[in-house]
Amino acid sequence: MDGRDVVRAVKDMGTARGLRAWRAAWRHRRADAVGLPRRGPERARVPGLLTGADPRPGGGVLTFARSRLLVRVTAGGAVFWGWDGAEPTPSYAVLGTGPEPDPRAVLEPDTGGGWRVVSERVTVAVSRHGAVEVRTPGGTVLRRELPPRWWEPVGAAGGARWLQRSEVPADARFFGLGGRASGPRLRDGVYRLWNTDPRGGFGPGTDPLYITMPVQMVVADAGTHLVFHDTTWDGRVVLREGEEGAGSGPDRHGSSELRMDGGPLRCWVLVGTPARVLQGWSGLTGAAALPPEWALGYQHARWGFGSAAEVRRVVAGYTGRGLPLSALHLDIDHYDGHRVFTVDGERFPDLPGLARELREGPGGGVRLVSIVDPAVKVEEAPSSVYRSGLVVGSDGAFVRDARGQEVRGEVWPGECAYPDFTDPAVRTWWGGLYEERLERGFAGFWHDMNEPVSFTPPGWADQTLPRSARHALEGAGGDHREAHNVYALTMARAGFEGLLRLRPQERPFLFSRSGWAGMQRYGGTWSGDVESSWEGLRASLALVLGLGLCGVPYSGPDVGGFGGSPSGELYLRWFQLGAYLPLFRTHAALWAGRREPWEFGEEVLEGARAVLAERERLRPYFVTLAHLARRTGAPYVRPVWWGAPEERSLRDCEDAFLLGDALLVAPVLEPGADRRAVRLPRGRWYDTATEAAYEGPGQVLLDAPAGRIPVLARAGSVLPVRAPGGGETVEVWAPAVGRTGGGVVVRERASGDVEVERLTVRWLGGEVVVEREDGTPLPARVRGL
Repeated sequence: MDGRDVVRAVKDMGTARGLRAWRAAWRHRRADAVGLPRRGPERARVPGLLTGADPRPGGGVLTFARSRLLVRVTAGGAVFWGWDGAEPTPSYAVLGTGPEPDPRAVLEPDTGGGWRVVSERVTVAVSRHGAVEVRTPGGTVLRRELPPRWWEPVGAAGGARWLQRSEVPADARFFGLGGRASGPRLRDGVYRLWNTDPRGGFGPGTDPLYITMPVQMVVADAGTHLVFHDTTWDGRVVLREGEEGAGSGPDRHGSSELRMDGGPLRCWVLVGTPARVLQGWSGLTGAAALPPEWALGYQHARWGFGSAAEVRRVVAGYTGRGLPLSALHLDIDHYDGHRVFTVDGERFPDLPGLARELREGPGGGVRLVSIVDPAVKVEEAPSSVYRSGLVVGSDGAFVRDARGQEVRGEVWPGECAYPDFTDPAVRTWWGGLYEERLERGFAGFWHDMNEPVSFTPPGWADQTLPRSARHALEGAGGDHREAHNVYALTMARAGFEGLLRLRPQERPFLFSRSGWAGMQRYGGTWSGDVESSWEGLRASLALVLGLGLCGVPYSGPDVGGFGGSPSGELYLRWFQLGAYLPLFRTHAALWAGRREPWEFGEEVLEGARAVLAERERLRPYFVTLAHLARRTGAPYVRPVWWGAPEERSLRDCEDAFLLGDALLVAPVLEPGADRRAVRLPRGRWYDTATEAAYEGPGQVLLDAPAGRIPVLARAGSVLPVRAPGGGETVEVWAPAVGRTGGGVVVRERASGDVEVERLTVRWLGGEVVVEREDGTPLPARVRGL
């Protein structure tokens, strides 16, 4: 929270809203005092000694003196294990009933009195004390989970807390855990697993944030693996990187310690290259939603447009200057009294007409995107959203406490109730409410405040619902300790499925501030309220990279930061980064400086013009990357070690990234810089501005004047781009002499059909030619000759 955030918070506490927030916070505290089981004496438990093994499809059940362990290898090579009856499903992350067991996996005795499950891709060994090792087919240990420990209440209700310690190779690097501003590489430290609104602008030192996931990608010389501990409860991860011994000294393993407040102890591990691991993760948790083509263009947002006239003025500012704009986002100020699914009729007297007018504008038009918050204002008007929710199911749509009373909190509209999205009937009701938005002319939706947030006074630990609040949890029943982290995920599901029912012929466009594992099925996310600073700029890149490695490929920051007034230099450097990220959107708070490019002077405007022109030129490439993300799980934005995780120098590179397979983007993340060092993966790379060639692996120093950042193209790569006169063409970068290249191009036809074309690039008779799979030539622009 920056200084202005603190001042606003202090002032707010003296307002009517502030007083209501105090009352709501005290009510929540009293509800927890009554509704949460008190922690009394606890009994520690460990598995004990192994006493028996029972083969099952894909593995087996191992019995210990005080526990049982199910181990299974699936047909796709994913490994699952669960303690004390934990099965792969039900799960909010895993699709359906989970993947089928591998019929060829065999349970057999191992050395030292343990057992192992042997399959083609991976071996899982379990010691007689309950340690679990994941090994490559060659026997190399990728991960060792020590015997777990539980703390169970003695003679009282409530689930067990548990601890799981793990060891990884000394050279391993950790990535993931959702959206972490300090990443993408996760250093030694404690990382909380509790989706949290940080109460204002954040930078690299703020943790946790809006999206936390118990998902780690671990990269080491021995191989790459992803581990997912499938429990939605609050917890903490303690990471410690290892140290390799000097000379003949011993290595110190890297370690991960997971402490959870409850929930099942069950785990998935996927092994292979980064591409194979994320393809397996996509198969396990669901393919990423495909955004509409227009959502891959530039978008502009602001809290505080205020009126239809201001919207027209801003859009005219873009069109009048010849700047492309795909969408404009309306924040809570377009609502009537901040109430969700309403419109302020005085300031927006004809919203459908405005939407139609903008949509029919030049260059394909501008779409309107609406904010949607989950909190519903408590009011008695017969037509209100609140009243419609009271008749959903037998007890209404809203979360209740342990005594059966509605849980109410303070949010922008005032006193609010909270839909229980873990109830299928509530999701159906909520999804139907988007009809009002569609009739107003909105083409997309961004979910905000869905951690969920209930305002509290400064200094209170949690801005959310009481932990004792009751949730349906798909009929299983439970409280907010279990439901909190999936609240936004289930809200996204409600919106996405509702939009599919209402407009089955259209792709829903939805992105959410908060979420959990599997959220990619319903759309993407954005950074939230990143601070307007150079640190915030660096955090923006860390978030996109880390989320991509957790299976969320479509994301981006508030370009320029949310709450401040960036300098022209910072704004342009942020704009240049944003142009190469999936979600390219400026946004700002009510009190913040403007974010239109022309507000920063002629030099910044011309720099932004060049950036926007390049984004439009690369739009077909983003379409291809979107389809590949859905088909393969590969994120648009990838760490530079993506294709060579064994390269240690690349594993530590955090200031550049790959955009698909073809481009390496090196944003400028420091003030005053006009050159920057760029670390190259193996192979030949071309500076796209000068077409100069560089050989990797290694490091080069490249010019980065104010008007551009270094972007390099891989030799032999294929880029679908917009042609200067309209339409689409293919741009290829010459492979080194004697070598070949190629790539995949995905095209969306006006009919709705999707065409996938695999192309090969090679030298023939002293020329570079591009060929389709059947050998026929394809006209292309060849660069780098």
